[in-house]
Amino acid sequence: MINPNLSLADFDYTLPPELIAQKPAVQRTQSRLLRVSRNNTLHDHTFTDLVQFLKPNDLLVFNNTKVIKARLFGQKDSGGKIEGLVERILAPQKALMHIKASKAPKPGTLLLFADTARAEVVGRQDDLFEVNFDDEVLSVLDKVGHLPLPPYIEHSADLEDSERYQTVYASPMGAVAAPTAGLHFDQVMLDRLTQLGIKTSFVTLHVGAGTFQPVRVEKISDHIMHAEWYQVSQETVDAIAQCRQQGGRVFAVGTTSVRALESAANQGGVHNRIPVAHSGDTRLFMTPGYEIKVVDGLLTNFHLPQSTLLMLVSAFIGIDTMKKAYEHAIAQRYRFFSYGDAMLIEPKTL
Repeated sequence: MINPNLSLADFDYTLPPELIAQKPAVQRTQSRLLRVSRNNTLHDHTFTDLVQFLKPNDLLVFNNTKVIKARLFGQKDSGGKIEGLVERILAPQKALMHIKASKAPKPGTLLLFADTARAEVVGRQDDLFEVNFDDEVLSVLDKVGHLPLPPYIEHSADLEDSERYQTVYASPMGAVAAPTAGLHFDQVMLDRLTQLGIKTSFVTLHVGAGTFQPVRVEKISDHIMHAEWYQVSQETVDAIAQCRQQGGRVFAVGTTSVRALESAANQGGVHNRIPVAHSGDTRLFMTPGYEIKVVDGLLTNFHLPQSTLLMLVSAFIGIDTMKKAYEHAIAQRYRFFSYGDAMLIEPKTL
């Protein structure tokens, strides 16, 4: 139940445009880290300081989704130009797409991308178009697709983006946006965590374009959350159970990892703060007042004003602390959004 008194204005802030990171840090681990401690005080660090705030048997849960080259440019059979964004692959040759065109294509419309790939519009699901390709979708995207950088990044994707807008552990393909909290980790740091006895595990949540969509209703309780596919494996459930048994704490790396873990918990209940294994679509919308069932701490980037991700962060620390943290980050010239700096929200208990 979402508090009916929450309004969009509660989650607004003014960001100087120059603080929107247009390029990643020179090295993944060179970002800054704002730590929100157990008593909600703020501390400035570098990202490599993260290991100081973790202890043996703590568990970091990462989202291992891989960004696909989901953006396509082409034309309708009538000659009109189109821009497509594959939101979800439904079958080897079928996908749901966002399509920008002067006129929305009707069922039966043929689409041609980069003069080589053909597809046919066969239907609609709300704002998305169901499209059948002549070849496998992933093959088409690999050949003629473009990496879909977020709308606030002003340059077209280049070779640096093809590497840096993926996590080093990305595996199952299906996201149209990166789980950006994980972009700060390189293999050296992951190995360092292992050496210190800090455990790691993975969930999959294929991040959709809806993650960038602003909330368009004034009352938060009226917002309809976008759907994303996720999977929490039995292996990850077992890792969480072992973490609990050994007195460790569960840290979600990114808001998408939170959504996956909490969605699984909501499917089958929790025992000792351990979720069940589950996969499927989630429309979980976390706002202040939400009872967090699995996750103890959160590592996350800085998020857009009035976004559902900012509301999720506020579910951990409250609106007042969120605003204080963001005001501090702006005053201290932290870098914001996908290629920006990170924030660690520590668990309320040791």
